Amino acid sequence: MADSLNHNNISTAWVDGELRLVGLDSRMIGLLRAIDQSGSINQAAKQMGLSYKGAWQIIERANNGAPKTLVSTATGGSKGGGTCLTEAGRSLLALFTRLEQQHRQFLDQLNRSLADDPDTVLLLQRLVVKTSARNQIFGCITAIQAGAVNAEVSVKLKGGEQVVTSVTLTSLNDLGLQVGADAVLLVNSADITLTVDSDPYRFTARNRLSCSVIRVQQDEVNAEVIVLLPGGETLVAMVTPQSVQSLALMPGMPVWAMFKSNAPVLGVMSPL
Repeated sequence: MADSLNHNNISTAWVDGELRLVGLDSRMIGLLRAIDQSGSINQAAKQMGLSYKGAWQIIERANNGAPKTLVSTATGGSKGGGTCLTEAGRSLLALFTRLEQQHRQFLDQLNRSLADDPDTVLLLQRLVVKTSARNQIFGCITAIQAGAVNAEVSVKLKGGEQVVTSVTLTSLNDLGLQVGADAVLLVNSADITLTVDSDPYRFTARNRLSCSVIRVQQDEVNAEVIVLLPGGETLVAMVTPQSVQSLALMPGMPVWAMFKSNAPVLGVMSPL
């Protein structure tokens, strides 16, 4: 049976970004800061993970692009390297440092405002979930029925469809599953069976979802059939080219997507 999944490490820093000035990026500023601290271009290059030549190219570009020289060199400097920032270079570094602080304060304020909006947080949480499973659908836990070994968890999708997934009692406790919690279901495309049978309940699969074909992509070995659920979610089913022909699958065609209760991996959205 598939293991359950709990997303415990979703970051609350929804918005991030690098501060850039025209012609100056964080690497160039970092090199200037390292030179100011060490007084040596060789040491500064090592600190930044650059070659000596690469560091010099950055310095030359900075000096050429600035109205005043930013870095000066002299033989036998007090710190052994003979390289230091000019007054213009130190002024630029101080300016960038102030801008970095204001930039970080702006991002912090923006992230706090986003965190205060539950609907936005839920949307962003769902967008940052990354898995290897091809299908990722969200819903709300509506029922939990515990047995002797496993538990059946019912998840209601946006379109009202119910999906039943099996988890172990250990997973049930570890995840702290509760009715009303937001959940994500991860389903491999190979675990989904498609049928056009008017009575899908003749099959043993616990989950049967009514949907329609959006498109079919196939090669000589496999075919991917993308289907649309009533709530707007899409699923990808991996079938054989022979199945595509026998079912006569084409866009707009109504089909049933079926999978067993032990196929989905169940995850819960951790509260912030």
